[in-house]
Amino acid sequence: MEFTESVKRNLTTSAYADFSGRASRSEYWWYTLGSFVIGFIAGLVEAFVGIPLVSVVVLAMIVPSIALSVRRLHDTNRSGWYLLLGLVPLVGSLVLLFWWVSAGDAKANRFGAASK
Repeated sequence: MEFTESVKRNLTTSAYADFSGRASRSEYWWYTLGSFVIGFIAGLVEAFVGIPLVSVVVLAMIVPSIALSVRRLHDTNRSGWYLLLGLVPLVGSLVLLFWWVSAGDAKANRFGAASK
């Protein structure tokens, strides 16, 4: 999946709040880069114009970010509930990061067909 396709899919389509299915590594990391760039631009606009834009952007991106993180865990055949590991300081975030960079299952798993 390419950069624009990933960002567009996760911010404008039914994938916005879709917690089922699977998401490939490329979809996850392109979206992460896209959300960083959007947040950075919002921060620049906020700094120069004074409109509290970053808060709006963060609120708008919470649901698709969580949904995509859950689908990424599904791609590695793990339940989305493992996302709660992020609440464990340092160790939880490192475990999640390891899973997010790991290759997904090459074949169908209990969460659906292999992602592209």
